[in-house]
Amino acid sequence: MGSSANGVAGDRTGTSNGSSSVDKGVDFANYFCTYALLYHQKEMLCDRVRMEAYYNAVFENKHHFHGKTVLDVGTGSGILAIWAGQAGARKVYAVEATKMSEHARELVKANNLEDVVEVIEGSMEDVTLPEKVDVIISEWMGYFLLRESMFDSVICARDRWLKPTGVMYPSNARMWLAPIRSGLANQKMSDYEGSMDDWFYFLDQTKTYYGVDMSVLTKPFAEEQKKYYLQTSLWNNLHPNQVIGTAAIIKDIDCLTATVNDILNLRASISSSISSEETRLCGFAGWFDVHFRGSKENPAQQEIELTTAPSEDYSTHWGQQVFLLHPPISVSEGDDLNINFSMDRSKENHRLMEVELSYEIKKSAGTLLPPFRNKFYIE
Repeated sequence: MGSSANGVAGDRTGTSNGSSSVDKGVDFANYFCTYALLYHQKEMLCDRVRMEAYYNAVFENKHHFHGKTVLDVGTGSGILAIWAGQAGARKVYAVEATKMSEHARELVKANNLEDVVEVIEGSMEDVTLPEKVDVIISEWMGYFLLRESMFDSVICARDRWLKPTGVMYPSNARMWLAPIRSGLANQKMSDYEGSMDDWFYFLDQTKTYYGVDMSVLTKPFAEEQKKYYLQTSLWNNLHPNQVIGTAAIIKDIDCLTATVNDILNLRASISSSISSEETRLCGFAGWFDVHFRGSKENPAQQEIELTTAPSEDYSTHWGQQVFLLHPPISVSEGDDLNINFSMDRSKENHRLMEVELSYEIKKSAGTLLPPFRNKFYIE
């Protein structure tokens, strides 16, 4: 589910305005085309944590929807637009860039809401509405919140179409980071070493049988395999006991006021304290939560949270993003970590992310270990 190449495809669409030279045709081919497939929608619709959070947010806060105008950014199957209509909205504009819009129209009609919900096929940046709206609802969150850069389209919709008194669903979002232990670190290193062993066998065979020495390509091949096996973050559903230290917030977003510039380049300096006895620091895990609070002037009657934190009781299709260290580091209870985190959009694809983590470990005995630095890719 969450580990597919296209990540967290779902009820959303749009194009990023955070990059000045995004080719819409290429973006559609790489990103949106898969969202027109019903199996992707089914994956999202089967995520009970996701579904129940949005369902409860709408139906426990009907005062935000009853008699109001609503914009659903990236409606996908149309489920959020249908709920808004069922909660009493006067008019719902459901925008979808792909042919999934045709399925959404059928669902709207089958649920007797065609007089309320209008499905519009087109990118959010290009669509023109006949009026401003009271509510913008969207499920825009990608891996580690910002992968896919879908929030750009929500910001565009907000700035163009939300009334000054309007509310955002969700209203707030936070990104978290925590130290973890995981057997995946050893597994991925073993995979990398196996790949290199196979490369050297290939070199020997090619020279012996075909008379061509290809060893000059060893360095770029090793860099390519290192990125694939050791530097690309992993999707995982962690158990809470794999988190070995305190979690810290690396970004807090107010969806009503955030700008694209606020999320283009993330920088954070955080600290964590190891809470487990003698263990291995195998990496860091990132996750997010979003909240449905309404606004200060028009608060929710019932605040709802959707979290993707490690849990014994549930998992989401987002899971957590895992950044593995090679080799792992021995740590113990009371050790302190000072962490500098940065995340930027990939220059090759604005929907993917590049992360740098630098950190120092101060042992409980007072010893300060040399600083470490690692680069990762969220792909």
